[in-house]
Amino acid sequence: MPNIKSAIKRVEVTKKKTVANKSKKSAIRTVVKQSKAAVANGTADEALLKKTQKAVDQAAAKGHMSKQAAARAKSRVAKAVNEAK
Repeated sequence: MPNIKSAIKRVEVTKKKTVANKSKKSAIRTVVKQSKAAVANGTADEALLKKTQKAVDQAAAKGHMSKQAAARAKSRVAKAVNEAK
């Protein structure tokens, strides 16, 4: 445990940010999984695709996932939705 006041504060801030980032990443994964499940059930539509793409784009913009990972996720979901039609 750090002794310096600024180091103590950094540890606390890091803990808070870690919890927030984990929550946001989990939410992104949930949206992608929901879209994949909808494709498997045959209930996928354009609105779901747009919702997923928006969530992934926002995550990439905020730095919760890389731009390449976001592009890959969007591509896979779009491909699955198009094949399901």
